[in-house]
Amino acid sequence: MNPALRALIVFGGILLLWQGIVIATDAPHFILPAPLRVFRTLLESWPIIQGHALVTGAEILLGLLLGTLLGMGSALAMTALPPLRRWMLPLLVISQAMPVFALAPLLALWLGFGLASKVAMATLIIYFPVTTAFYDGLRRTDPGWLDLARSMNARPYLLLWRLRLPAALPALASGLRVAAGVAPIGAVVGEWVGAAEGLGYLMLHANGRSQTDLMFAALFTLGAMAVALWFALDAALRRLIPWQPDTLTARS
Repeated sequence: MNPALRALIVFGGILLLWQGIVIATDAPHFILPAPLRVFRTLLESWPIIQGHALVTGAEILLGLLLGTLLGMGSALAMTALPPLRRWMLPLLVISQAMPVFALAPLLALWLGFGLASKVAMATLIIYFPVTTAFYDGLRRTDPGWLDLARSMNARPYLLLWRLRLPAALPALASGLRVAAGVAPIGAVVGEWVGAAEGLGYLMLHANGRSQTDLMFAALFTLGAMAVALWFALDAALRRLIPWQPDTLTARS
């Protein structure tokens, strides 16, 4: 079945389930608006939603870029410098043990309520999956390849550049796919803590005014952005790593 058709069927099923819940519970629109009401609000308020979506999109993309660069740099540093590894690994675990909501107010206090604090929050969330996935790929290079290269007197930096790095790209791709899925969380949480624009701010503002249909419309836009980002990144990674076979796709 065509992937686009499959996605439409799933989306239609979700809408039917949503409408069925609204009918079965007879919930008022300010508690659970019907899908048609939400889409009407989405069309009517699109100029407003679009402006906030551009802000959130910029925060997500910048956070994804910075988190990826920092994560890759950290993984390469831990691979090349074993003493650094012993210090950085506990810090990585500690960074994930802290709740995101606990860090958001501090980042807003230190960096202000503008773009910087939201990008920093998205970067922190993205940093861990990219670093751990890439580092895991770097340290799991085929030992036979390494032994062969060492027997030919290959220098350590060539082992890293020519062997470990290409072999770790599939693992890095997995980390980037996870990062694309969680990137919107950091940006929206930062906007909830303090912002004057963005989809998170719009949802918080609509919730305070009991405009649930507008809140759902903003949430739908955020979800569509996250799905589009994931599929765009997945398609790019498939082209960049053509030697990684996808056996599930081959059988579907």
